[in-house]
Amino acid sequence: MSEWRPKRFWKTAEVTEAEGGFGVVLDGRPVRTPGKQLLVVPTRALAEGVAAEWNAQNDLLQPETMPFTRAANTAIERVSAHRDAVVEELARYGASDLLCYRAEEPAELVDRQARDWDPILSWAAAELGARLRVTGGVVPIEQDPEALAALVARLQALTPFQLTAFHDLVAISGSLVLAFAVATGRLTAEEAWHLSRLDESWQVERWGEDEEAAQAEEIRRQAFLSAARFFLACP
Repeated sequence: MSEWRPKRFWKTAEVTEAEGGFGVVLDGRPVRTPGKQLLVVPTRALAEGVAAEWNAQNDLLQPETMPFTRAANTAIERVSAHRDAVVEELARYGASDLLCYRAEEPAELVDRQARDWDPILSWAAAELGARLRVTGGVVPIEQDPEALAALVARLQALTPFQLTAFHDLVAISGSLVLAFAVATGRLTAEEAWHLSRLDESWQVERWGEDEEAAQAEEIRRQAFLSAARFFLACP
């Protein structure tokens, strides 16, 4: 049985000023979240992204093609109400950051990780105040509490809308450091994505690419890039 999808009932989605920011109207009717709250975002750029998604829909609504709308709904209905819990969840990535856990062999991969990841960790130490320790293998390593506290302080400074996008950047990449690098402009989203997939890229070079795995990777890549665009459109 095919999944039921609502039909398009509007002609035009437009951005409008609203109390607290900007909203989107469909033929003059305001867009609301699934919980019936008004969808109001803090910047015009975010609202324009949401409106563009609604305008791009065909006869049937396809929520999977509306990442800005989903992120805005999440920020309004979930992250705003559970901000501390989101910060706590993200903070845990600092203790197990992807960039801190290195291969022990082969030498080519070990060298590539050091070449590509070490400069970003050095940047995190200098610019974020977080000098993280590196280890070989997967056995957990204890990080300096002061380094983790510096990362948490930066997380706490993010708005609910920023946190929503930042959560996806971290969860998809497995790295708090890479997410901060994107957020601050140290790396582009594409650069950070490739660094997060360094191990997988090496495996593909060695063994070849699996078509199904490649399709899944592209979906993740697009989600990562969308999260970066959402974050950078926040105030």
